[in-house]
Parts: sequence; C-alpha cells; structure tokens
Amino acid sequence: MNILILGSGGREHSLAWAVLQNPKCDKLIVAPGNAGIAQIADCAKLDIESGGAVATFAEENAIDMVIVGPEAPLAAGVADRLREAGLLVFGPSAAAARLESSKSFTKEICDAAGAPTAAYGHFTDAESARAYVRRRGAPIVVKADGLAAGKGVIVAMTEAEALAAIDDMFGGAFGGAGAEVVIEEFMEGEEASFFVLCDGETVLPIGTAQDHKRVGESDTGPNTGGMGAYSPAPVLNEEIAQKALDRIVRPTMAEMARRGIPYQGVLYVGLMIKDGEPRLVEYNVRFGDPECQVLMMRLGAQAMDLIHATAEGRLDKMRVNWADDHAMTVVMAARGYPGSYEKGSAIGGLDRLPETSSAICFHAGTSDRDGRIVATGGRVLNVTARGASLAEARDRAYAMVDDLDWPEGFCRRDIGWRAL
Repeated sequence: MNILILGSGGREHSLAWAVLQNPKCDKLIVAPGNAGIAQIADCAKLDIESGGAVATFAEENAIDMVIVGPEAPLAAGVADRLREAGLLVFGPSAAAARLESSKSFTKEICDAAGAPTAAYGHFTDAESARAYVRRRGAPIVVKADGLAAGKGVIVAMTEAEALAAIDDMFGGAFGGAGAEVVIEEFMEGEEASFFVLCDGETVLPIGTAQDHKRVGESDTGPNTGGMGAYSPAPVLNEEIAQKALDRIVRPTMAEMARRGIPYQGVLYVGLMIKDGEPRLVEYNVRFGDPECQVLMMRLGAQAMDLIHATAEGRLDKMRVNWADDHAMTVVMAARGYPGSYEKGSAIGGLDRLPETSSAICFHAGTSDRDGRIVATGGRVLNVTARGASLAEARDRAYAMVDDLDWPEGFCRRDIGWRAL
C-alpha cells in the first residue's frame, strides 16, 4: 500500500516509524514532515487543512490510505473530502471531530449518553460566565470551547484566576476558539489517557498512557503540550478500563451513531480516576502527543494493521497483541518553552543515538539546514525507549538524553515519577 500521513510532529514521526515496520507499506509520504521524518520517508509540502489539495496530491501519487495526525485537518473536514474522493482514511468526519473541536458539543453528547463527567456551564458572554464562577467558587476549570492548540484550558485555583481566564478568552486571547466558554467542576484524582479505535461500530481498546503536562519537576509550573509520557498507565487497570468502556466510551459512540455521525478513527479518552471510578475529562479525536510515541513503540508493526482495519470497518476481526513491556518518552524542549524561546539552534549528538525497536529519538520541531539538524519549535525531540520495566525504559531514555549535545534545550528529569 502507498500511505500518506498528514502532520509534522513527534506523533507523526512515531506513526511513520510504526507504519514502516509493516511489510504492507510499499511507499510512505509524510506532509509536511520534519527533519527526522525525512530520514525515513518522503516529505511533501502540502496544505494539510485543504481537503481538495490533499485529495489531488493523493490521486497524483497513487495513495491508497491517508492517516490524519493532527486535529485541525479533521475539524476542517479533510477526512470527509478524502472519502468523497474514494480514499481510505484514518480519522473522523468533521461532524464527529466536534468531540474535540467543541467542548460544549462533547458535554451535550455525554449528557445524552449518561457518561460520567464534570458538572459544567456553557456561556456565550463574559458576564454570565463570571456570575457562574462567583456562584460555584474555586478551584474551577475554564475552557475555550474550540480548538486552541492545547492551550485553551485554565485550571483556576482561585476565583480571581478564573475571572481573569474568562476575560482573556472573551477578549480574544485564543481567537475564535474562545468565542464560547465551558466552565467545569474541578475534578480530583489521578489523570490518565485511554486509547481506543472505532470503525463506526466496533470499539477496540489499544492502550493506556500517562503524560506530564506541566513544565517543571514534580508536575509544577505552567501547562505545556506535554513534557513526557509512559505506557501502560498503572492507575488505569483492567477493571477501571472496563468501567470506562462500558460507562463512557461505548455509550458515547452509540449516541454518535444514533445521531447519524458514526465515529471512525482513534479516540483519546482523557479520564480522571478517583477511588477506582473513572470520569471523562475530555475527548481528543487523534493520538495524543507525546502519548502516541510510547504507544507506537509498544505496538510496532501491528499499528498499521489496526489502522487499516479501522479505515475499512474490520475492527470486529482484530485483536491487539501486547508485549509485557513498558515505554517512556522524554521531551526535549527549547529553553524558555512554553514561553518565548529561540529557534535555529543546532542539535548535536543525534548520530550517536540508537534507532532500534527498543530505543529511538522521534523528531518534533526540527529542520535540516545545510546538513545540520536545528530546532524550529518549542517541543523539539521525543527521546523514547522500551524496557521490561518502567525503570528500565526510563534509564534507557535518559541515557540517550545524556548523549545529546544541545545546550539550548532542556527536559524534565522525573518523567514517570508517579508510577516509579
């Protein structure tokens, strides 16, 4: 098969790596890709949020299946346009992608499905939102309703923080994403990510993970896109995963199908777990980043078979074969992230790192300038390793980090600390 992956981050590098392990893949193109992806696949300049441009490119390059990595093309309807062109697609329709692109829509679906989640209010003006916060008090969670590149969620520990977040959102700090706001009850517990595939009918769990959102050690400081992750998530045991499937995921998928918008693709189920009971934090309609990296490291070649079966509606015939292992990824970021940071610094030592089924460095924000790999983003590298235990995976990952020569970069040194 000829495969096209849309995206340019560490998630897409890990997807490309897994797809290439499978002999079904004859040719792989990634658009637009990055410097690391360019070392294993062809990269193409392409407007990945234009369904017409992607469809034309796919036809010209005899593409058999398109895997959509990020959420923005899905929300823009790229998967719909590709299906109209007769292509196999891994990723939901724009209507189904509202599970991520509209938090109020997700709440409406959860209400209809009876899925346990945080109590909430939905607001289209600042004054009503402020009044709700004053009634409910803090801590409380303020969310931009639309897509805000992972930055539109403010966990306000004081009423003043919540009111400031409301002013920021309605004041345009998150663009159109903040034109409407959802305010939620603050849920206590331990957060974990549950990943399932769905082909419109069958739901198949494929793994669990936990990531570290905050920039500082011991999960302190500002939220980021994720400073590291590990899989499996010890808190999300088999019993709790089954509760999440039965009470949250399957009722949601049934409600979507009842409304005539069946879901096809991967569903990232963010859960808050307290006293053995899961509640939904949020849905994402694509693999998490950096959770995808640890899942792909553990799934390997079978990831391609599972993705293919999802696109063709054959999940009822599939099963996931898990090795009894662990994986960890450590994010190397540019100093200053998630605030302002310099771009263009050269990264040395990459040629010293292993590239095996047990250890690899996935690129996220890199480019090749005259034969040198330079940093072009905030989160730049995902140093990833497997091991028989989480401690072994951690030791391998940090040994790779120590082989890098990038003074302008930094990482957290405590990824996995809760589990370890």
